Amino acid sequence: MSIGNSPEDERPFEDDREESHLSVGRALQQARIAAGLTVDDVSNATRVRITIVHAIEADNFAPCGGDVYARGHIRTLAKAVHVDPAPLITQYDAEHGGRPAPTPAAPLFEAERIRPERRGPNWTAAMVAAIVAVVGFVGFTAVKGGGDGGTNDQAAGGSTPTASTSASPTPSGRKNADQKPEPSDSAIAAAPQDKVTVQVSATDGRSWISAKDHNGRLLFDGLLKQGQSKTFQDSSKINLVLGDAGAIQLYVNGKKIEDDFQPGAVERLTYTKGDPQIG
Repeated sequence: MSIGNSPEDERPFEDDREESHLSVGRALQQARIAAGLTVDDVSNATRVRITIVHAIEADNFAPCGGDVYARGHIRTLAKAVHVDPAPLITQYDAEHGGRPAPTPAAPLFEAERIRPERRGPNWTAAMVAAIVAVVGFVGFTAVKGGGDGGTNDQAAGGSTPTASTSASPTPSGRKNADQKPEPSDSAIAAAPQDKVTVQVSATDGRSWISAKDHNGRLLFDGLLKQGQSKTFQDSSKINLVLGDAGAIQLYVNGKKIEDDFQPGAVERLTYTKGDPQIG
């Protein structure tokens, strides 16, 4: 016969000792039952699937998918059944090899750099580059061809005065300017005999001129630039005013007027039918 506590007295002591060493899952299950909640209630409140809640209460943490997710589920379930999650997580770490060291951020970023996103070829950029190359080639060809054509045209025409002396006799720039407005022999011969015809040409510069017929009607009043010419015709008389007579060459009734007009001189002239004569 034993002295001291009876077996019945020892049972509560053994139950208390057993409860003090409850597993994580068992502690959560008893807390849930004490709170008057079912597994469905906890699952709906925490969004944790029923199968995972059952597995955790049975201390099977494999369905959680790893220690990180297991700790998260333990913390969530503990808050739902109104117990402190910290001791349970500490107990879980002690039973499963301790809390793992956090993963440094730098290797993750380095891994992202090592695995750049694979992209397909940029066909748009390639097409733009090809178009630019074609346009550049066409433009270069056109400019080159235009330059050669201009040289050939100049060589063929031979009418542009140059400062250098060529093998063939070329009149000076002054003579070319004089000869440009000079009428042909057919034009001189075609001048009507019953009218007065006056051609005014600005050969040595520009000059303001004014021309009127025998009735005083204004035929022209303006600036005649170098190389330009005007022809006036009337039945009996043409009245002229030359602002710079030295720059003007006159042809009257098909004949060139040999004058000695001075540069800058203003001349008032009148010509009639027949042989050129100043009225």
